[in-house]
Amino acid sequence: MRRLTAAILAPIAVTAALAGCSSSPSSSATANQSVKVSGAVGAAPTVKIPAKAPSSDLVTKTLVQGHGAKLTASDSYLANFSIYIWQGKTSKLLISSYTSSPEVLPVTMGLTGLQKALSGQRVGSRVLAVLPPKDAYGPSGNSQIGVTANDTMVWVVDLLNAFPPTARATGQQLSNGGGSLPTVTLASGGVPQISIPKSAPPSKLVVKTLIKGTGAPLKAGQSIVVRYVGSIWRTGKEFNNNWPTATQPTAPPNVFTLGQLIPAWNTGLVGIPVGSRVMLVVPPAEGYGKKGSSQAGITATDTLVFVVDILATA
Repeated sequence: MRRLTAAILAPIAVTAALAGCSSSPSSSATANQSVKVSGAVGAAPTVKIPAKAPSSDLVTKTLVQGHGAKLTASDSYLANFSIYIWQGKTSKLLISSYTSSPEVLPVTMGLTGLQKALSGQRVGSRVLAVLPPKDAYGPSGNSQIGVTANDTMVWVVDLLNAFPPTARATGQQLSNGGGSLPTVTLASGGVPQISIPKSAPPSKLVVKTLIKGTGAPLKAGQSIVVRYVGSIWRTGKEFNNNWPTATQPTAPPNVFTLGQLIPAWNTGLVGIPVGSRVMLVVPPAEGYGKKGSSQAGITATDTLVFVVDILATA
């Protein structure tokens, strides 16, 4: 499902913020205004799309008003959503996160109509967005997911949580590492930086809580929302980082499911409270194993170091 979500995002360029979050109905409803949604927030919605050609108007509606934080254009949001493609007189479900797990998406993701629908919405809301081509993928469409230049898209979004670009671990600072372990400092924007000591790495998994959060302890099999940095002990080089950058200022955090990751994450994060920052020193057997990861420059004998901020559960 996350590969399909990535395909939804892949061809989209970042755009400027847009204002507004609701449509103005006319005296005679257009086809797009005739889309109906029923069902309770938190459960997969029932969406009825007319068996006729869509109209050209952007329609956005707040179906249920939430009471949480307001989304800004720079935020990311955790949501469940159903997405439909409306082609001529027919429509079909493209993707629904309700059958898997919620996803995190940036408000500013290039679908201008969706951004208009979500900016200013409160967490807890259910939102409908009916996007004509000009407010979706435009004349290029999106061939990866089967959207043509003439297709209208229908989104129903349940907003579960919001994350500003500065979202990070909160709680009591316990350690910065150091000694025989890597030292963690903060760069501009609060991004963790990992400094590797010259000593040999430990042979067993090390789980070091740097900041202790106050949320519920993580459970095996749970989906989590995280920011993280990963480095290779041998070279000291960073090989992965999902924090915002100057070129991607609204880069969202990731949702991962414990039990579907490398062994160190699957076991090492269980029991850690939400809100924590954790350093994982990962021997090869607890990481990418004998195959390593040539794309990331990781060999079969490399120890890895991750610094993980646990922002929320999903």
